[in-house]
Amino acid sequence: MKLKGKKIIQLVSADFEDLELWYPVLRLREEGAEVHIAGEKANEEYIGKYGVPIVSDLTFGDVNPEEYDAVLVPGGWSPDKLRRFPEVIEMVKAMDSKKKPIGQICHAGWVLISAKILNGVKVTSTPGIKDDMVNAGATWVNEPVVVDGHIISSRRPPDLPDYMREFINVMAE
Repeated sequence: MKLKGKKIIQLVSADFEDLELWYPVLRLREEGAEVHIAGEKANEEYIGKYGVPIVSDLTFGDVNPEEYDAVLVPGGWSPDKLRRFPEVIEMVKAMDSKKKPIGQICHAGWVLISAKILNGVKVTSTPGIKDDMVNAGATWVNEPVVVDGHIISSRRPPDLPDYMREFINVMAE
Protein backbone atom coordinates (compact mmCIF):
# COMPACT_ATOMS: atom_id res chain seq x y z
CA MET A 1 0.00 0.00 0.00
CA LYS A 2 2.61 2.51 -1.17
CA LEU A 3 0.01 5.24 -1.77
CA LYS A 4 -2.18 5.01 1.33
CA GLY A 5 -3.44 8.50 2.19
CA LYS A 6 -2.83 9.88 -1.32
CA LYS A 7 -5.66 11.47 -3.32
CA ILE A 8 -5.61 11.43 -7.10
CA ILE A 9 -7.97 12.98 -9.62
CA GLN A 10 -8.67 11.05 -12.84
CA LEU A 11 -10.15 13.24 -15.57
CA VAL A 12 -12.83 11.82 -17.86
CA SER A 13 -14.97 12.72 -20.86
CA ALA A 14 -16.58 10.69 -23.61
CA ASP A 15 -14.48 8.45 -25.85
CA PHE A 16 -11.65 7.87 -23.38
CA GLU A 17 -9.38 4.92 -24.15
CA ASP A 18 -10.88 2.30 -21.83
CA LEU A 19 -7.63 0.66 -20.66
CA GLU A 20 -5.79 3.97 -20.33
CA LEU A 21 -8.38 5.17 -17.83
CA TRP A 22 -9.35 1.99 -15.98
CA TYR A 23 -5.94 0.35 -15.60
CA PRO A 24 -4.44 3.35 -13.74
CA VAL A 25 -7.54 3.76 -11.55
CA LEU A 26 -7.44 0.11 -10.49
CA ARG A 27 -3.65 -0.02 -9.98
CA LEU A 28 -3.67 3.14 -7.86
CA ARG A 29 -6.55 1.88 -5.74
CA GLU A 30 -4.63 -1.38 -5.25
CA GLU A 31 -1.77 0.72 -3.86
CA GLY A 32 -4.15 2.38 -1.38
CA ALA A 33 -4.75 5.68 -3.17
CA GLU A 34 -8.14 7.35 -3.15
CA VAL A 35 -8.99 8.03 -6.81
CA HIS A 36 -11.81 10.40 -7.71
CA ILE A 37 -13.25 10.66 -11.22
CA ALA A 38 -13.92 14.21 -12.45
CA GLY A 39 -16.06 14.96 -15.50
CA GLU A 40 -18.10 17.81 -16.91
CA LYS A 41 -21.01 16.60 -14.74
CA ALA A 42 -21.06 14.75 -11.42
CA ASN A 43 -22.66 11.30 -11.21
CA GLU A 44 -22.60 11.08 -15.00
CA GLU A 45 -21.86 7.89 -16.91
CA TYR A 46 -19.11 8.29 -19.51
CA ILE A 47 -18.50 5.62 -22.13
CA GLY A 48 -15.06 4.65 -23.38
CA LYS A 49 -14.15 4.05 -27.02
CA TYR A 50 -14.77 0.32 -26.56
CA GLY A 51 -17.94 0.65 -24.51
CA VAL A 52 -16.64 0.37 -20.95
CA PRO A 53 -18.45 2.89 -18.71
CA ILE A 54 -17.29 4.89 -15.71
CA VAL A 55 -19.31 7.24 -13.49
CA SER A 56 -17.88 10.58 -12.41
CA ASP A 57 -17.71 11.49 -8.73
CA LEU A 58 -17.54 15.25 -9.20
CA THR A 59 -17.33 18.03 -11.77
CA PHE A 60 -14.13 19.66 -12.99
CA GLY A 61 -15.17 22.81 -11.13
CA ASP A 62 -15.62 20.86 -7.87
CA VAL A 63 -11.95 19.85 -7.85
CA ASN A 64 -9.72 21.84 -5.53
CA PRO A 65 -6.17 21.05 -6.73
CA GLU A 66 -4.86 21.81 -3.24
CA GLU A 67 -6.74 18.74 -1.95
CA TYR A 68 -5.16 16.33 -4.44
CA ASP A 69 -1.70 14.85 -4.74
CA ALA A 70 -1.77 14.12 -8.49
CA VAL A 71 -3.85 14.21 -11.67
CA LEU A 72 -4.21 11.67 -14.49
CA VAL A 73 -5.29 12.45 -18.03
CA PRO A 74 -6.53 9.49 -20.09
CA GLY A 75 -5.94 8.94 -23.77
CA GLY A 76 -8.35 8.20 -26.57
CA TRP A 77 -10.33 11.07 -28.03
CA SER A 78 -11.17 12.33 -24.55
CA PRO A 79 -8.20 14.74 -24.32
CA ASP A 80 -9.47 16.72 -27.30
CA LYS A 81 -12.68 17.33 -25.34
CA LEU A 82 -11.01 17.82 -21.94
CA ARG A 83 -8.72 20.62 -23.14
CA ARG A 84 -11.76 22.74 -24.06
CA PHE A 85 -12.75 23.16 -20.38
CA PRO A 86 -11.06 26.14 -18.69
CA GLU A 87 -11.44 24.35 -15.33
CA VAL A 88 -9.36 21.41 -16.63
CA ILE A 89 -6.62 23.70 -17.95
CA GLU A 90 -6.51 25.67 -14.69
CA MET A 91 -6.41 22.43 -12.67
CA VAL A 92 -3.48 21.07 -14.70
CA LYS A 93 -1.65 24.40 -14.43
CA ALA A 94 -2.21 24.46 -10.65
CA MET A 95 -0.87 20.91 -10.30
CA ASP A 96 2.13 21.83 -12.45
CA SER A 97 2.91 24.96 -10.44
CA LYS A 98 3.07 22.85 -7.25
CA LYS A 99 5.09 20.12 -9.03
CA LYS A 100 2.43 17.54 -8.23
CA PRO A 101 2.56 14.41 -10.42
CA ILE A 102 0.76 14.71 -13.75
CA GLY A 103 0.23 11.48 -15.65
CA GLN A 104 -0.53 11.54 -19.35
CA ILE A 105 -0.80 8.73 -21.88
CA CYS A 106 -1.42 8.51 -25.62
CA HIS A 107 -3.34 11.63 -26.80
CA ALA A 108 -3.45 13.09 -23.26
CA GLY A 109 -0.54 15.32 -24.18
CA TRP A 110 -3.06 17.59 -25.90
CA VAL A 111 -4.31 18.71 -22.46
CA LEU A 112 -0.78 19.53 -21.30
CA ILE A 113 -0.16 21.38 -24.57
CA SER A 114 -3.27 23.50 -24.01
CA ALA A 115 -2.13 24.17 -20.43
CA LYS A 116 1.18 25.38 -21.90
CA ILE A 117 3.32 23.34 -19.48
CA LEU A 118 5.48 21.27 -21.86
CA ASN A 119 8.16 23.77 -22.88
CA GLY A 120 11.51 22.11 -22.15
CA VAL A 121 9.92 18.90 -20.83
CA LYS A 122 11.02 15.46 -22.06
CA VAL A 123 7.91 13.38 -22.90
CA THR A 124 6.45 10.61 -24.95
CA SER A 125 2.96 10.10 -26.38
CA THR A 126 1.28 8.32 -29.22
CA PRO A 127 3.45 9.06 -32.27
CA GLY A 128 0.33 10.60 -33.82
CA ILE A 129 0.75 13.77 -31.73
CA LYS A 130 4.55 13.89 -31.76
CA ASP A 131 4.56 17.07 -33.89
CA ASP A 132 2.06 18.73 -31.53
CA MET A 133 4.25 17.91 -28.54
CA VAL A 134 7.41 19.18 -30.25
CA ASN A 135 5.65 22.35 -31.42
CA ALA A 136 4.65 22.96 -27.78
CA GLY A 137 8.36 22.98 -26.87
CA ALA A 138 8.68 19.43 -25.55
CA THR A 139 11.50 17.02 -26.33
CA TRP A 140 9.68 13.94 -27.66
CA VAL A 141 11.12 10.43 -27.42
CA ASN A 142 9.68 7.10 -28.51
CA GLU A 143 9.89 5.16 -25.22
CA PRO A 144 7.27 3.23 -23.20
CA VAL A 145 7.40 5.72 -20.33
CA VAL A 146 9.24 8.97 -19.64
CA VAL A 147 9.60 10.64 -16.25
CA ASP A 148 10.70 14.28 -16.31
CA GLY A 149 10.33 15.56 -12.77
CA HIS A 150 6.64 15.45 -11.91
CA ILE A 151 5.41 14.72 -15.45
CA ILE A 152 5.02 11.05 -16.28
CA SER A 153 4.13 10.22 -19.88
CA SER A 154 3.45 7.06 -21.83
CA ARG A 155 2.53 6.01 -25.38
CA ARG A 156 -0.26 3.40 -25.51
CA PRO A 157 -2.02 0.51 -23.72
CA PRO A 158 0.83 -2.04 -24.02
CA ASP A 159 3.00 0.44 -22.04
CA LEU A 160 0.56 0.64 -19.09
CA PRO A 161 2.60 -1.58 -16.73
CA ASP A 162 5.71 0.61 -17.21
CA TYR A 163 3.61 3.78 -16.96
CA MET A 164 1.95 2.81 -13.69
CA ARG A 165 5.18 1.49 -12.16
CA GLU A 166 6.85 4.86 -12.73
CA PHE A 167 3.78 6.91 -11.76
CA ILE A 168 3.52 4.98 -8.48
CA ASN A 169 7.24 5.45 -7.84
CA VAL A 170 6.94 9.22 -8.34
CA MET A 171 3.86 9.32 -6.08
CA ALA A 172 5.64 7.32 -3.36
CA GLU A 173 8.65 9.69 -3.24
